[in-house]
Amino acid sequence: MTDLTMPALRPANPRFSSGPTTKRPGWSLQKLQDAALGRSHRSKIGKSKLKQAIELTREVLRIPADYRIGIVPASDTGAVEMALWSLLGPRGVDVAAWESFGADWITDVFSQLKLEDTRKFLADFGQLPDFSQLDFDRDVIFTWNGTTSGVRVLNGDFIPADRKGLTICDATSAAFAQNVDFTKLDVTTFSWQKVMGGEAAHGMLILSPRAVERLESYSPPWPLPKIFRMTKGGKLNEGIFEGSTINTPSMLCVEDYLDTLNWGKSIGGLDALMARADANLAAVANWVDETGWVDFLADDPATRSNTGICLKIVDPQINALDAAGQAAFAKSIVSLLDGEGVAYDIGSYAKAPPGIRIWGAATVELSDIEALLPWLDWAYAKQKSSL
Repeated sequence: MTDLTMPALRPANPRFSSGPTTKRPGWSLQKLQDAALGRSHRSKIGKSKLKQAIELTREVLRIPADYRIGIVPASDTGAVEMALWSLLGPRGVDVAAWESFGADWITDVFSQLKLEDTRKFLADFGQLPDFSQLDFDRDVIFTWNGTTSGVRVLNGDFIPADRKGLTICDATSAAFAQNVDFTKLDVTTFSWQKVMGGEAAHGMLILSPRAVERLESYSPPWPLPKIFRMTKGGKLNEGIFEGSTINTPSMLCVEDYLDTLNWGKSIGGLDALMARADANLAAVANWVDETGWVDFLADDPATRSNTGICLKIVDPQINALDAAGQAAFAKSIVSLLDGEGVAYDIGSYAKAPPGIRIWGAATVELSDIEALLPWLDWAYAKQKSSL
């Protein structure tokens, strides 16, 4: 009989949401006293703060000096769609998808832009598509890390350096936690509210010189909304990549992003941020190895995400239930831990298989992950005992 005794130790911080994610250790609103509140983002101080955010992003992520970095509206989704609407059309397009957001980019390419020469390469949750089928003479779109599937690419080795097409990568749950190879990416996007625990609605758009060349040599045949326009008179609008944002950003959110970037620098930069996420994944992996009722959603251990750690229930008795019963059981574990104030927002993404998703990136303390794991066993045992 599994022990139903409630664990004695609780996570000090029960926030394990996959976005917006928990704030950095030691964060407080008092740390944001230098925010340029009530000031125009076009003012000297406003533009200075925005440019500082761009420069610190380049420094911490080790982005090549000749790449442009811009702050854009509508979070990672806005950044991706800004790129798709502005750049696609001159070449055929391949889209690789193995989770929900990758599927969204397929919808954009096939159903909204209605591009004719398009191919899609799909894989089920927990797997990666066969990248050898991708043709890099075409434009290629993919996610670096599947936020909803817990599956990531290991590196950019599958991307040729002499490619003719552009690579467009949604890296929103990979940037700052995984070793993203920017030299293999022509467009990279992410949002502040993922790995660094920033506030929502602000996206980052990173362009290689090859992407800039495309923007300056190609005009798409469809209308572009104002917030998508990156050129003026056939030339890149450099102001966007120097702090002159297209729309009005929140200066409080900017200050919050600066705070967490400076924290990242203070603990050792990108290497330290990745190491913290790796340690959190390792703790979960050790527990999974010793636990019979749960496993990773990722089929290949080498592709397990260290940010959105996705788990599935493998207890035969639970899996013998119908789909609704399996989903209800997983949700009951999530609800029980939420009610105990032990873990918030750890349910699987709505379109993913029923299970548990634990955010494990750099702002999450290893001690909180370690404290959470016995509670998962307790909640599972308690809910199973009531069947």
